[in-house]
Amino acid sequence: MRLFKLAVVVAVTASSMLAFQSKYKGAETITAGQLKDYLSFIASDELEGRNTPSRGLNTAAKFLATNLSRWGYKPAGDNGTYFQRIQLRNSKVDPAKTTAKINDQEFTFGKDYYTLAMPGTASGKLVFAGFGYRIPARNINPYEGLDVKGKIIVKMLGVPKGASYTDLSGKMGVDWDGATSYGSRNGAVGVILVPDFRSLAQWDQSVDFYARIGQWDVEQFITKDAPSIPTLYLSPRMANILFQGEAMTAETVFKTTYTRDSIASFNFTDDKIVSFTAGVKTETDWTQNVVGVLEGSDSDLKKEYVAIGAHYDHVGIGTPVKGDSIFNGADDDGSGTVSILSIAEAFAKTPRPKRSVLFVWHAGEERGLWGSKYYVNNPTVPLKSIVAQLNIDMVGRSKKEGDENPSNKQLSGSHEIYVIGSKMMSSDLGTLSESVNASFLKLAFNYTYDAPNDPNRFFFRSDHYNYAQKGIPIVFYFDGVHEDYHQVGDEWTKIDYAKMEKVARTVYATAWELSNASKRPKVDKELPKELKER
Repeated sequence: MRLFKLAVVVAVTASSMLAFQSKYKGAETITAGQLKDYLSFIASDELEGRNTPSRGLNTAAKFLATNLSRWGYKPAGDNGTYFQRIQLRNSKVDPAKTTAKINDQEFTFGKDYYTLAMPGTASGKLVFAGFGYRIPARNINPYEGLDVKGKIIVKMLGVPKGASYTDLSGKMGVDWDGATSYGSRNGAVGVILVPDFRSLAQWDQSVDFYARIGQWDVEQFITKDAPSIPTLYLSPRMANILFQGEAMTAETVFKTTYTRDSIASFNFTDDKIVSFTAGVKTETDWTQNVVGVLEGSDSDLKKEYVAIGAHYDHVGIGTPVKGDSIFNGADDDGSGTVSILSIAEAFAKTPRPKRSVLFVWHAGEERGLWGSKYYVNNPTVPLKSIVAQLNIDMVGRSKKEGDENPSNKQLSGSHEIYVIGSKMMSSDLGTLSESVNASFLKLAFNYTYDAPNDPNRFFFRSDHYNYAQKGIPIVFYFDGVHEDYHQVGDEWTKIDYAKMEKVARTVYATAWELSNASKRPKVDKELPKELKER
């Protein structure tokens, strides 16, 4: 009798598991071999590191769109295409129209100074502001009692003792200020930066960047009437001349760089006038998000969307390392790019879910989350109809047994993935995420970086952030930083494809549950205040 009962229990359990797993039959089409095939193209040298904008990124976009078309996805970009076009502006310093002098002594661009690609002319007396940062929470205010109106602010590079760059978060002008923001609001006409060792070590690259490569911005994001003042970076030679005849020499200032306010009382003599002009030339170009929709099968629920996203850009071509100058970005974020491509293929080859599924490959994440910011500000489906956004950014690397490289200390294991944000806005989404995983592939979900005060600030560093700011609950899947993060060594040959398969299948199953649930996950929590400002 006991044996009969046990057999029944085993049979029922096996039947339940088969029924459960049959829901995710599409996951079987996501394989390590398929992911490797896709990634060996996306992260190949031929795509030249997929910078935004670039020929390589455009090639990747066409590859993604071609596959969406093959699988019957509805174009959800502009004008009946899969491409949501984004206009960019490039600003470069024009050395021929850029000048600088101290009193009557003239200096040379590139040798003595360089400027940011921010046009303008400044001329005036000088006022010294230490490191130039006002941080009320740290009781740091170098501008107290300082009149900057009509003057040029001189500041050191770096941050004052007792503060760090993580303090420069929240709303600029309220939670913190830099010399440019404070000076713009209070009538300063320009800013001069006295270099530290790091900036001097990167002098040639900085000059090349501002004069030849230029600064790209999304045209729509540029605030046309934002107050701005020109900024001048000094060489040691020009800095020495600037401090000549003053109570403190440039050498003393360099040595005092990290002693906070011990030099805050220093003032320049009134007879010293600096004049400089930053000449800038601009040009426009375009990039694109790639957007496709699989329409749901339910007449009502198909008006709602489960969004799945990754960024398909990387950082392009840079300084050669051992003869290699192409930053292929296989893990960051080629792994996410091809994972959601495989998930899209899986959805297309199985019966359609009730809700629609929205796939967005974002451009310009490495530039400052451009593509996701542009999408949520110019959505191609109603934002309120997006029930959740699942973001995959770096899921292809694993820490190997015996690896003692400090750079890989926080890299996740072969059956482990960091999960960020799943419980921050919606208890329902957090519960669903865990229940799917527990009943399916049982990955080790690591919540180390899920804390609002995570010093690494990973919540701010990928595209899910912009969706969360619009009230859309998110889940972010991430394998952790490693020795090849933003290095030429991030190659497709180093990827753990078995792990990628497990993560992609888990995301597919999670999206399947979301797209077939009777109710959308309820947003029952506000984002913690620490996560509301990037």
